[in-house]
Amino acid sequence: MEFYAHSTKATDCCDWELLSDHLSAVARRAREFGAPLKIAEATAFCGALHDLGKFSPAFQARLQGASEPVDHSTAGAKAVLGLFAHAPNQWIAWLMAQAIAGHHAGLPDRASHEPGSLEERLEGFAMERLNASWQTVVPDTPSELMPPFDWQAPNEPQRAFRFAMLGRMLFSCLVDADFKETELFYEKAGDVAKDRDWPNLAECLPTFLDAFEKRIAAFGEPQSEIGRLRAEILATARARAEMAPGLFTLNVPTGGGKTLASLGFALDHAKQHGHRRIIFGIPFTSIIDQTAAIFREILGNDLVLEHHSAIEDEETGQVGPADSTRSMKGKMRFAMEDWAAPVIVTTHVQLFESLFGARTSRCRKLHNIAGSVIVLDEAQTLPKKLLAPTVWAIDELCRNYGCSIVLCTATQPAFDARKLKALKPDHLLALDLDGRELAPDPPRLHKALERVRLVFAREMSDEDLVEALKDHPQALMIVNSRRHALDLYRAAQMEELDGLVHLTTRQYAAHRRNILADVKTRLNEGRPCRLIATSLIEAGVDVDFPVAWRAEAGLDQIAQAAGRVNREMRRPVDESVVTVFRPSDPDHAPPAEIKSLIGSMERMKDLFDNHFAPEAIERYFHEVYWQAGEERLGKPILHLSKFSQSYGPDIAYRTIAEHYRMIEDGMAPVIVARDEKARKAVRNLEVPEISSGRIARELQPYIVSVPPRARALLKTNEHIVFPHRELRKKQFAILKTDTLYEEDVGLLWENAEYLELENTIT
Repeated sequence: MEFYAHSTKATDCCDWELLSDHLSAVARRAREFGAPLKIAEATAFCGALHDLGKFSPAFQARLQGASEPVDHSTAGAKAVLGLFAHAPNQWIAWLMAQAIAGHHAGLPDRASHEPGSLEERLEGFAMERLNASWQTVVPDTPSELMPPFDWQAPNEPQRAFRFAMLGRMLFSCLVDADFKETELFYEKAGDVAKDRDWPNLAECLPTFLDAFEKRIAAFGEPQSEIGRLRAEILATARARAEMAPGLFTLNVPTGGGKTLASLGFALDHAKQHGHRRIIFGIPFTSIIDQTAAIFREILGNDLVLEHHSAIEDEETGQVGPADSTRSMKGKMRFAMEDWAAPVIVTTHVQLFESLFGARTSRCRKLHNIAGSVIVLDEAQTLPKKLLAPTVWAIDELCRNYGCSIVLCTATQPAFDARKLKALKPDHLLALDLDGRELAPDPPRLHKALERVRLVFAREMSDEDLVEALKDHPQALMIVNSRRHALDLYRAAQMEELDGLVHLTTRQYAAHRRNILADVKTRLNEGRPCRLIATSLIEAGVDVDFPVAWRAEAGLDQIAQAAGRVNREMRRPVDESVVTVFRPSDPDHAPPAEIKSLIGSMERMKDLFDNHFAPEAIERYFHEVYWQAGEERLGKPILHLSKFSQSYGPDIAYRTIAEHYRMIEDGMAPVIVARDEKARKAVRNLEVPEISSGRIARELQPYIVSVPPRARALLKTNEHIVFPHRELRKKQFAILKTDTLYEEDVGLLWENAEYLELENTIT
């Protein structure tokens, strides 16, 4: 009897894929993916066994059209555990078993009281379900599966964490190999081929470096003090690219040229040490376009992948048939699946939620992260509630997966092991950063780049703030909530101030980009520009205001706000005032997370004259971490990975993925389709051949996140619709009542009931 892995429309099976061919092909490709990570033996073995369950008559009947579901992934998991009965190979076999068992549905927990854990599945599965032919495809068992990693962890939790990351990398190599071999079979059977060919970084580097040199040369000799400092920072970072791979910091004040300095370092470092790709992690989608545009301008449009959509096809994680095109746009979509491009610009959310993910669509790319230069821009924005596992992942990528990671920030978090271990010998956030700074003398730089005068004001009402705005035709005001921003904007409108601009996440991302472009034009031309915004204006947005007001917050947020004032050092420092105030209205009180940061700020505020000096920032972060305590820094997630000599690794992959969520605000998306690109994407919802994942990515720039109760109200009053629910269920909530979205302030979901009442009055 012949056993098949995949079928076609041919009823005589003449062009169906033999199961033995598929298993050997996936094993070869998985070995190829695992080799740079030094896990080739284990990944190849996963590939050889992953579809053993297809040796069952029930699965073969399903290929012939039977409707009964068949579990075909547990068999390989059970087989691999039977083949490696002794430690340490058995430890790795447990990780391989989880990868094989999850190669379609996602990584399971090993042991859990919930249905679907690996141990529960193994207990209920009998290999007798399979035809004995499965034994003929099992390769010789390698004598050594344990990769030559640094396993000398200081404690068992860290050792368990290393096993957990290894398991995800095994899983990544397997699922990417399986997807690509399956795709290749169907292409040979007649499907349109998908263009996944990318040059490797080594091939691109000569062109990249030549383009970078031309970009820098175009600046000419620096004529200003800030220009000379930026040139010095760039030259120093590039000179230090010869240092051994590992962890680095780039501690440069806002406006010091971190973006180009970090890119120059990454290019030189990759050339020196043979890294496979360059990945830039950006904290917010609101600024990723700005960074990606700079890189494309220098490196070329076709070799920089921008991946920041948090919305993926939940059913498959893959793009659909209509994406099978050789266009560059299609190629970029395919590259989002596996990150094979030489340069990637992504978000912290996409990067780290993938590193802690369990779904195939999240984890498929992980093996291509290994061996990369990773620049984490605005590293101080990494969420406090997840800081411990995030820091451990950063350390592990450098320690065992050949990465170099640059923590790039104007307000460097206090991760230095030398200082943290003095406070607590086993501090969760300790990283070995001694001698790894890329900038020249950060204290001197911070002193030289002092551009603002910080003033701590009294409590201020919205009326006080509007009065202050009257004296400044160009000014920035940053508050802690969308509600406060809207109230303040409305109050300023009543005074008929010129150049009034509102910028918050009430406006969808594509609209915000247009608003920011207008703001920059107004500032450059000297026209009135009074911008009222939330914190989305702070990190990485290249604007230069004469003065600013900032609602009280953490020191790192205040420093980011200050970075939008006198950015180019064209004004006297004494006149470039950043005023920190406390809103007087209780309705405008800060959220709990910011309130705790304000407390840390208050405890150290009177100890320093210069609050932006490195020693002040370090003291502030010590206060933040000490006040939070380990439990609120993500320690409970670390406890979900366990290890013992007798039991081996016990990794709760699915539970970890559920708990590691960088954005967990409970908001619901509403799509505002106001331009032709968005309207076309909405029309495509009726086309079955176009996947939900593709449409979701196209509509991502048109989303406004609202409270779930607000969206329910919009639905009740028929202001939103879920079109083509037979195809898309309730994935896409489209705004129907255009008047709820105002050009100057965005979506006013609070008006939903009012408008419905108005519609009933004749």
